[in-house]
Amino acid sequence: MKIKNIGFNIPAPKTKSKQEEKKSPFTGDIKVRGRVFTGTVISAKMTRTATVEWDRRVKLPKYERYMKKRTRVKAHNPDIIKAEEGDIVKIMECRPLSKTKNFVIVENLGKEKGYAQKKEALEESKKAAVKHEEVAEESKNISEEAPAQEETAEKKEE
Repeated sequence: MKIKNIGFNIPAPKTKSKQEEKKSPFTGDIKVRGRVFTGTVISAKMTRTATVEWDRRVKLPKYERYMKKRTRVKAHNPDIIKAEEGDIVKIMECRPLSKTKNFVIVENLGKEKGYAQKKEALEESKKAAVKHEEVAEESKNISEEAPAQEETAEKKEE
């Protein structure tokens, strides 16, 4: 298997798989071009696909402030790179590989520090939100039942 140089000062990865992949910029026929982004792999559960996310700041002219937004894209995860959740990766634009994939991972820059803690905190906040909704729903049900009980008590008195 021959690994080709894709340019852009990106080193070719060490050979891990002996199988040649058609949708890899290093061993296949994919040519990279256009935009380059660096982000964190949020999910790598799909076959040869990773969801990459990065933060950006958008100016709100009305309030003369900046707002944080995040961008999520699907990127092809070649077997030669095999990025996992929490990895910081560099992705480059290429031709459409599927309905939602227009990018390919070209370099793994290492693990993001504190990714596991951030993910745990997100899960805890989701649990707290669900618990808060349940408490609000219970209090709503109690407030609806109270007038009904008063009405039945008044009918009994008559």
